[in-house]
Amino acid sequence: MRRYLLLLLIGFAVSLTSCRNDFDFESRTGGLEFSKDTVYLDTVFTDIGSSTYTLKVYNRSDKNISIPSLRLKEGTASKYRLMVDGMAGQVFENVEILAKDSMYIFVSVTAEVADANPTDFLYTDKILFGEESNPNHQKVELVTLIQDAYFIYPGRVQNPDETYTYDELNLGVDGDGNPISIRGRFLEETHPANGNELHWTNTKPYVVYGYAAVPPNKTLVVDPGARVHFHAESGLIVANNASLHIEGEPSNTNALEKEVIFEGDRLEPNFSEVPGQWGTIWFSQGSTNNQIKNLTIKNATVGMLVTGNDETSTPTLNIENTQIYNCSNVGILARDGNIEGRNVVINNCGQASLACTNGGSYDFTHCTFANYWSSPSQTCLVMDNEDIIVNNINTPTLLTNTNFKNCIFYGSSNLSIKLTKKGGVFDYNFKNCLIKFVDSNNLINNELYDFPNNSNYINCIIARNSSTNRPDFKDARNNELIIGEDSAARGSADFTYSTGTSDILNQSRSDPSDMGAYKWTTFD
Repeated sequence: MRRYLLLLLIGFAVSLTSCRNDFDFESRTGGLEFSKDTVYLDTVFTDIGSSTYTLKVYNRSDKNISIPSLRLKEGTASKYRLMVDGMAGQVFENVEILAKDSMYIFVSVTAEVADANPTDFLYTDKILFGEESNPNHQKVELVTLIQDAYFIYPGRVQNPDETYTYDELNLGVDGDGNPISIRGRFLEETHPANGNELHWTNTKPYVVYGYAAVPPNKTLVVDPGARVHFHAESGLIVANNASLHIEGEPSNTNALEKEVIFEGDRLEPNFSEVPGQWGTIWFSQGSTNNQIKNLTIKNATVGMLVTGNDETSTPTLNIENTQIYNCSNVGILARDGNIEGRNVVINNCGQASLACTNGGSYDFTHCTFANYWSSPSQTCLVMDNEDIIVNNINTPTLLTNTNFKNCIFYGSSNLSIKLTKKGGVFDYNFKNCLIKFVDSNNLINNELYDFPNNSNYINCIIARNSSTNRPDFKDARNNELIIGEDSAARGSADFTYSTGTSDILNQSRSDPSDMGAYKWTTFD
């Protein structure tokens, strides 16, 4: 009986396969449909490959088809790469698509794309479905814009085991006396490929790998309109006795054509607002006379890191008309810094927009410190005089002569400022500032937040809930922090600190003036 049952099952299976033609494939060229007739890959730099882009191919017919040839027109010489059915390459044969089904083709361009035609900034190819000699063949165009650039990267030496040893910058020693280093090199005045690397112009973008360092007793000058792109884990270091002068100018269009922009080297739209793509601008201990005007910093880990000051009464870092957005940690992190800022705007930072730690001296006027990062613990301002360890001994730090005038501190969390006072001097003042402080933790008993009775808060507006005393930002989550006509900051500034000044958009301030970096406007 069991024998007859087995024979019956085998016969049934054979009959099914003999009757079905679902998986018979008809060789065909033509009749396909595509999600797009041209794949535009976003701009890439020379020597840098692209992200992967998607093309969907549809078989709308009721027949299973096999495409005899699917290839890049330039074949193996093409700088494009395809991924078809899990296989990478440039030429494929007998590619199958079931009836009423579709498939994905993934497209990317290699880092050697500029070698194909060094004098042309547009690289093209096409995907051919069938040979061009076949009148029924189909095609999808591929287009990539290649942008030439100055590349700054550390040198390297190949080791016998085929690994590489890279140039490194010495950052001192740790608490145990061990040397600290980071991959990078000092900028050169007569670099064989880049020329004078201490003068960044607007003729071509700059792409930085590792950390580029300004040598001691030298100044890096950055011209209006310069564009600087940092690779992952890269940044800029201003060494002891070195200086950074960023000389951007007000722009007349949304293209920010005269402003200087520091951002990552991924140019695709999907990366335009992604935090943490690169490291930081690091003003190391002893850097001096740093001047920054009309700069935008985007998508860093820490926008600016200031470690110490030059021990003079003059600010180590002077910042004007500067925007810092989408930092995964902190917009400006200062440790015992000496900073003067005017028309500074910071938003969307993982921990704090501005952190003034381990004491220091700070003076900010007409600045907007917002923070709409999607976390309940982020804030706009952290300020403390926490002790530091020197030779294994806790050493007090001093916060001296720190002033915030006509500024806005507001974000999505309840507390826009977080202050920590230790035993040393903690000298601070907020004058005509809008401060969000929803006191759900009963911090009002802390003398640092006793707003009505604390002489450290002069003519400040305190937003004690999310419904009143709002700044009326245009679109804070998208970094549009201009204030509207319903803003509590409108007309609430002290004109003493506004006289003869302009806002971050270069509009002259009038009396009464507005808190923050922007004059109010009527939204469309």
